[in-house]
Order: sequence, then structure tokens, then C-alpha cells
Amino acid sequence: MKISLPAALLAVPFCLPAQPLNVPWNGYAHDPQHTGTSATAAQPLVAKHWQTPVDLNPPGGGSGPLFVHYGSPVITADNTILVPVTAADGSYQLRAFRGSDGAALYTLASDYTAPVNVGWTPPFGPALALGTRVYYPGAGGTVYYRDLPNSATGPNGQAGATGQIAFYGMPGANGYTVNQSAFNRSVRISTPLTADRFGNIYFGFIATGSNPAGLVSGIARITAAGKGSWASAVSLTGDYAAAQIAQNSAPALNNNQTVLYVATSTGQTYGTGYLASVNAATLAPISHVELDDPRGGKATVSLDSTAAPMIGPDGDVYFGVLESPCCSSHRDRGWLLHFDAALSQAKTPGSFGWDDTASIVPSSIVPSYTGTSSYLLLTKYNNYASTGGNGINQVALIDPFASQTDLYGTSVKVMKEVIAVSGVTPDDSGPPAVREWCINAAAIDPFTKSAIVNSEDGIVYRWDFTTNTLSQHVSLTSGRGEAYTPTLVGPDGTVYAINDSILFAVGS
Repeated sequence: MKISLPAALLAVPFCLPAQPLNVPWNGYAHDPQHTGTSATAAQPLVAKHWQTPVDLNPPGGGSGPLFVHYGSPVITADNTILVPVTAADGSYQLRAFRGSDGAALYTLASDYTAPVNVGWTPPFGPALALGTRVYYPGAGGTVYYRDLPNSATGPNGQAGATGQIAFYGMPGANGYTVNQSAFNRSVRISTPLTADRFGNIYFGFIATGSNPAGLVSGIARITAAGKGSWASAVSLTGDYAAAQIAQNSAPALNNNQTVLYVATSTGQTYGTGYLASVNAATLAPISHVELDDPRGGKATVSLDSTAAPMIGPDGDVYFGVLESPCCSSHRDRGWLLHFDAALSQAKTPGSFGWDDTASIVPSSIVPSYTGTSSYLLLTKYNNYASTGGNGINQVALIDPFASQTDLYGTSVKVMKEVIAVSGVTPDDSGPPAVREWCINAAAIDPFTKSAIVNSEDGIVYRWDFTTNTLSQHVSLTSGRGEAYTPTLVGPDGTVYAINDSILFAVGS
């Protein structure tokens, strides 16, 4: 289905309120809270500016489902975009481009090996710290970093990484330098990196077998000065069954960045787990809550999900899970669980949580909203035909502080749907089914009262909250079934979306 762009939109510049300029996109879902809220207005979606592959040898030879979670790029204030890339031999790289025209600046190779996963390939997730240093995963649980990320060469004129850090120590008898092969075999970073406003970074790691430092799976912290620390996943909850940080799930920080939230899991493809909070400086446990299905029993924490904790402006915590038993009892939609900051009160859940991190939408940018909440949540709202739904796949704005009875086969009280928009391209399963929305973290543009959403039909759309329509679009590819990916907005308003293993820069 073709959507026509309003002529007025093409002829008249956007009128925008005052806005902060040059705020970078520093990691998964924009910021340490994972809100997805852009600090700059997205350009009108009119044309592709440039493109670059994120996988030089994608599975399937260009056809069939693409079950790979490609890592989120990061963008500096000076408009350099650093793109995680899977090389032709399966290794990983970070490639830097000038956002304005796609000119290649440099390539950083990594010896990182992803955790073993029998399902979807995990993401390779970098983070930008203090706007001046990019970190990216390396072998053995180490991280590499590059200073001067906007320059073709580093501080001393070198082309590659500025340095490498092991959170358990580089030198010494039990450090990485003299035990590389042992650590490379046994320790792997298992989540995207998250950077706080002080330059510290956090990530989950998996340790299998023995290693010289006595590491077991857990959460790691590295300061801006390069000092590392860690805590085991078991120490966060006391449950020896939940011995891993949930794979692919980026840690999140509260709004004053003193508390870190992480999910733990049993490490099974369809396991169970907890949401835990820890002191962001010491990693000492503060509180935890078991992740339950709102209908009773334990929720499913899947190795294939990239859902991350998300922190609301009021400090409330949101986390997406699958239902139990998985994966058709709630049509494979899962739930968006909702807790207070202390994790002591479970609040009304949302009716979708599978492989999705909700984004924050100020209620003031949704003209039709008449409720009392200061913010709403944007979430994927697919209604999969393959698991008993009608195939009318949507994205929705839901109210975290109002409720309605679930409309998807249960009697659970869920967050109230405010507005929703359906996909437009018919799906092979037949009418009324449409292609899925393929976002796991959508970019919100508060300046034009809209969101940037990506679809498996190969098209990136602007969802206009004022008209509740898909008001603009650009065709990227012919479309392909694929794992969910993020959308981003650069400091110049360029929109970025990954489709069929290619990153596209789109704008006016």
C-alpha cells in the first residue's frame, strides 16, 4: 500500500520549539534509561541519504528469515555514527562514518566472540561515554575503547583502538595479559554496553568453566579511569538457579544514575528470572523482584529477547517478558511488567513485551490524550497470526497509569490503549494480516510529535501522533522477516533504520 506525503509537509519547513542541540545517541535506546527519546527533531522522511551494510555475509544468502539482532549504532555530538558490523568471516567491527554524507572515517576490528545461542544471534553493542570515548566488546570479557571518535586517527595518530581494559585486571598473575587464551575460552560479554553520565560503563558477562580470576557470570563495571569491578548474578537475588544476567538485555540506570537495574535469568532459551537493582558505584544489591506472568506463575525470560529495563521520568521501571507457558498462551505477545523504583510494588502491566523496550512519549505531544499521566509508552503491539491472532500488527501508545481489560485472549487488567496504528503491507498469511513492525527500541521525536518505526515490509515510517497516521515513509528494501532492530535520530535530524542487514540514513 502506498502512502502519499502531504504536499504541505514537503513545501513548508517544520516549526519546532527550542531544543537542546548536539546531544549524542550514546547506546541502545538513546540513553542510560533506554527511553528512546531524541533530543533533536527528525528530518522529514523523503529520501535515502546513504546506506552501509551491517553484515557482510548475512545468513540465508539474501532470502528467508534473518534471525540476527544487529547492535545499535551510537552517534556523537559532532555527527559521527559508529556502526556495529559483522564481517564476512563472522568477526565483529565498529565502522565510523560521517553522518552528513556517509563518508567512511575508520574501522575498528574486534576479537569479540558472542555467547553461544541456538536461536537468534546476539547483538554486538557499543556505548559512547562522555561523548568522547567509544567502548566496544572484545574477547575474554574485555572492552576496547577509542578516544577522539570523530577523527580518522586516535590521540597518537593510531588507526585502531586507543586501549583495552579487563574489568578483572589486565596485568598480574590472574589478569588478562598473561592468560588470554584461558579468558577467551571462558568469558564473554553477553549484553550491550551501557554508559552513564560520569563515563562509567556497565555490561553483563557469561563465565563458563574455570578461569584464573575466579569469575562467575554476572554484571561488570568499568570506571572512566579504567578501574573494574563485578558482582555475580546470584549475589543480586540469592537464587542459584538464576545464575546469569539476562542475555542481550542492556543494563539501565535510574534518572540520577545512582541505581543500576539488570535482569537475571536461568540462561535457558525459555527460562525464568528476576529484575534486580544494585548500587551503581559498588554493585551491592539493593532489591529484586521475581518476574511473574500477570495471570500467575513465572514469566518467561528468553535468550532470544533484547528487551532491556527502561526507566520512566518518575523512576518507575518497565521490563518486557514472554508469557508462561511460552509462547502462544498470550499469542506470543508477552507482557510489559511495571514496577516502582524500589521494585517493591508491581503495577498494571502492558499487553505486549516480547523482544521490545518501551519508549517514553510525553503525553503533551499526543493531542487526543485526555488522561492524567505525564507520559505514555510506545510499544510494539503485534498480533501474530501464527499464534492465534488476526495478524493485524500494530504499534501502540499505552497509558501506564490507566487500565482496561486485555483484548488479546485474557481477562488481565492491562495498561489502557491510547492510540494505535496498523501496518499497511499485506502479509503472506492472508487478509487481514499485515507485515510485522520490526523495532525493539523506537525513536521518539517530541518536536514533531511523532515516532520513527521500522517494518518488515522494508519501509521506515513516521507515526504522527496528532493525526494518528503513518504520515511519511521511505522504502528501504523489498522487505524481509527479521529480528527486531532499533531506530535512531542523529544530531542533524537524520533518521537511521536497519532493514535486511543494511543501515539506512534517511531524511529530507
